[in-house]
Amino acid sequence: MLRVLTLSTLFPDATRPTFGPFVERQTLGLAAHPDVELQVVAPIGLPPLGRLHPRYRALAGLPQTETWKGLSVHRPRFTHLPGLGGRDAKALASALRRPLTDLRTTFPFDVIDAQFFWPDGPAAVALGKEFGVPLSIKARGADIHHWGSNPATGAQVIAAGQAADGMLAVSAAMKADMVALGMPGDSIAVHYTGIDKTVFDVRDRAAAKAALGVAGPLIVSVGALIARKGQGFVIDALPALPGATLVLIGKGEDEAALGAKAIALGVADRVRFTGALPQAVIADWLAAADVMALPSASEGLANAWVEALASGTPVVTCDVGGARELIDRPEAGRLVARDAAQIAAAVEELLANPPERAAAAATVDRFSWEANTAALYAHLRSLVERRS
Repeated sequence: MLRVLTLSTLFPDATRPTFGPFVERQTLGLAAHPDVELQVVAPIGLPPLGRLHPRYRALAGLPQTETWKGLSVHRPRFTHLPGLGGRDAKALASALRRPLTDLRTTFPFDVIDAQFFWPDGPAAVALGKEFGVPLSIKARGADIHHWGSNPATGAQVIAAGQAADGMLAVSAAMKADMVALGMPGDSIAVHYTGIDKTVFDVRDRAAAKAALGVAGPLIVSVGALIARKGQGFVIDALPALPGATLVLIGKGEDEAALGAKAIALGVADRVRFTGALPQAVIADWLAAADVMALPSASEGLANAWVEALASGTPVVTCDVGGARELIDRPEAGRLVARDAAQIAAAVEELLANPPERAAAAATVDRFSWEANTAALYAHLRSLVERRS
C-alpha cells in the first residue's frame, strides 16, 4: 500500500464547508484508490490569542482530529501573523514536527502530498527532509502568481519548487510560469482537475431557469468576490445587455463595492449575490446559465470553467493561465480583454448564436476524477520508487 500524507491549509471544515472543495474532492478520489492508505493534515492558522478574537473563535474551536467524509483529518494549529505572511511557512513546519512525529508511530507515511505552494510547499520540504520521505507540491494559481512573486514569500516558493521531489501544475500554462520562475520543468507534471459529471451535466436550460425563478438571459459568475476575478467588469457590461440577469456565486471582500457599482449603473435589480454555495446548487445555476463570465486577471485552470462547460454553458474569460487549453474552439466560449465592451460583445454573440450544449460539454470530455486519481497515484508512486 502507498501511504500518503496529504498536507493542505486549503481544506473544508465545519465552519467553512465550501473551503477548498477541489482539494477535498481530489483527496477523496485518491483515498478510494485500492492501493492507497491516506490521512489528511489540514493545519489551521490562528493569530496569537486567536481563540479570543471573534473572527477566529469558530476555527479555534474545531476538533484537533476528526473523520471528515470518511477521511482521517488532523487539524493542528500554527501561528499565523496577519500582514506578515512571509513567516507562515516556518511557523507551519515548526508546528507540524511534533504532530507528525506522533502520527508516524501509527501511520508511517511514504510520501507528503502538499496541495498548495504557500505556505504548504516550503513546510513540506522541511518536513520531508526531517522524516526522510519524498514530497510533491501542487501549483494551483495564486500560490504561483501571487505568492511566487511577493517579495516576502517569492524566494521561499521558488526554493520549495527547486527542492521538491516532484511537482504538479493544474495546466500547461501554469507549468510554463513555474519554469519561468526557475523551477525545474522535468520535475513538473501537468495534472488536470476532475469533474463530477453526475453533478455538472447538460440539462434543459428553460426548465433549469424556471426552477430557479429566472426569466430571460442569464449570466453566472462563479468565483471569490475579489478584484482578481473581475466581476466588476461584468457588472460594467450589464447596461449593454438589456434584460440579462447576472448571478454572482461566491463571497469576498469586494461584495459591498460590487453592490455599490450595480446601484450606480442602475442595474442592481438585475444583479444577485448568492454567497458561497454547495457544489450541487452551483450546478443548478450553471445548468440554467446562458453564459458563465469570469474575466480573471490570473488563473491556473479555473474549476469554474470546467464546471460550466460540463454543464453545456460557454465561458467568457480572459486569456490567462490555462484558458486556451479549454477555450480552444467556438463552442467553448470566448477569450476577451478585461474590458466591459469586449465582455458585452462576447456575451451578446453567445446569446444570439448559442453553441449546442452537447458540443460545449464535449470540450471537457478529457476531464474526470478517475483520470485525476490515476495520474496522481502514478506521480506519487513514482516519487517513492525513485527513493527506494
